[in-house]
Amino acid sequence: MFWFMEGLCLLPTFLVISASSTFIVSYVIAVFYRHVDIIFPYISDTGALPPESCLFGLMTIITAMAGISTMYARYKFVEKINEQSVWVSRLNMFAFCIGILSCLGMCLVATFQETTCTIVHDLGAFLFFVTGVLYTIFQSIISYMAYPFGCSLALLHIRTVIAVIAFLAAFPTIICAAFVTETKLHRTTEDKDYMVHLVSAVFEWIVAFCFIFFFLTYIEDFKTFNLKIRIDFADDF
Repeated sequence: MFWFMEGLCLLPTFLVISASSTFIVSYVIAVFYRHVDIIFPYISDTGALPPESCLFGLMTIITAMAGISTMYARYKFVEKINEQSVWVSRLNMFAFCIGILSCLGMCLVATFQETTCTIVHDLGAFLFFVTGVLYTIFQSIISYMAYPFGCSLALLHIRTVIAVIAFLAAFPTIICAAFVTETKLHRTTEDKDYMVHLVSAVFEWIVAFCFIFFFLTYIEDFKTFNLKIRIDFADDF
């Protein structure tokens, strides 16, 4: 049996590959067609114009669905190993709901391009980053509460470091973005908001790949369990 066929580790593996491909492929195509600058555009800039916008939208929706599936599997795993802890159960449920909101934010970003519907796009981006960071923090806390079940202590530390980096990087991402006065795909050093845009974009990429690396740490946990669907018929069926 191949390693990715053990337990449910195919879920986070597919999520990591899908998310990475979405960011990188869209960026390469956008740069190839000269739709964006090669130096740190916003991630959503790489999906603002066709043909890359079509691919960006499709791959982002697929990634969001993979994210929800992975988060649900994680939720059921934590629920099973912490059946006796009310606090862990509540935090686990809250983290799952937060994760769903993050995936919803991704869908809004992919569906409403910043050049056509800026307000909804920015709302989706804000929702994605804030709830995404909160999800990593809550899951890091849950991981320590569930230890020694799941992954190793060393991997728990790595998971926490990633969550902390994402948390710290989210602040300049959001704060600097608030000072970006113009919505455009090409920028020069002569733009008044060039520096705040650059700082915001750099940290946006950092946060995005923190999410990817965080779900990469799920693979070890997901090797240890499976989910089964049970169908119960109503008595009057």
